[in-house]
Amino acid sequence: MPLPSQPLRKLGFLTIGLFDEADPRKGHESTLEIIRLGERLGFDSAWLRHRHLQYGISSPVAVLAAASQRTTRIELGTAVIPLGWENPLRLAEDLATVDILSGGRLNPGISVGPPMHYDQVKQALYPDTADAEDFGYDRVARLLDFVRGKPATDFSGVEGFEVFSDRVQPHAPGLGRRLWYGGGSLRSAQWAGEHAMNFLTSSVVKAEESEDFAEVQLSHVRAFRAHHPDGDRARVSQGLVVIPTDSASPEQRAKYEAYAEKRLPRTATPQGPARLMFAPDLVGTSAEIAERLYAHAAFREIDEVAFALPFTFEHDDYVQILTDIATRLGPALGWQASAQHT
Repeated sequence: MPLPSQPLRKLGFLTIGLFDEADPRKGHESTLEIIRLGERLGFDSAWLRHRHLQYGISSPVAVLAAASQRTTRIELGTAVIPLGWENPLRLAEDLATVDILSGGRLNPGISVGPPMHYDQVKQALYPDTADAEDFGYDRVARLLDFVRGKPATDFSGVEGFEVFSDRVQPHAPGLGRRLWYGGGSLRSAQWAGEHAMNFLTSSVVKAEESEDFAEVQLSHVRAFRAHHPDGDRARVSQGLVVIPTDSASPEQRAKYEAYAEKRLPRTATPQGPARLMFAPDLVGTSAEIAERLYAHAAFREIDEVAFALPFTFEHDDYVQILTDIATRLGPALGWQASAQHT
């Protein structure tokens, strides 16, 4: 097995938080328990996906507010909040509030573009401005400005018994440096670097200059750092789907392998008009997964990960997978839990 150029520095995981419509609390509580387990296992970060009008977490910021009160150390992130559904000013207030409650542990990841199924939802979301809304990078720039403390209004001071601020309150010092952009294109990578954000890569990229997933992702990482003020020190996190089987039961292994096999065809060629490339799910022992990661050109360029959990598994499956990641795969990648983790 080849040695990595540098040991894995930060180990995180990403979950979607599915729930049953008839009993949504159970699913949300399961997600919170998984985050608590992640902290006990020593993970550096836990991340939530964002799903609107589906049976997954629609308000990850609210769920992370709850998680902030049930944990003390683990960093809490979103991967990602689609800004097309959000008012940047209001979102900045929510993010700052949760960051304050968590003691500075929030890592908001965001992305741009029109909301999914926009034609079907625009009258509910933007009944008066649907055709005028801007879903481009300017929306991110507004959020960055508000979070980083730039004025949101030209009015401040005392009015009667009330005191008004010209910037978002509470102001969360440091949060502006913990904003992540989730991107899968060269343009997004460059824009995130130019605006001094951190960069989230996932198991999906646009096949622009190549049809080799690792090569495309590597080009994004390098483009991001080339345009970031911190250069090679700029933070990038990779989010592939990994499913270690070290302690899995035979039934679990069969389920995991069937899941990955069903999703494998989409990884062969670019998909759809956007030419999206999907990375294969990595299923096997931790030693086998580590070897495949060391052979991955983009993985060799990063020292942070937020491994994605599969969407449709059971709570006990996630416990097994997370335990194997923390106790076997992480160490196989050079990751070490610091004293404060244990």
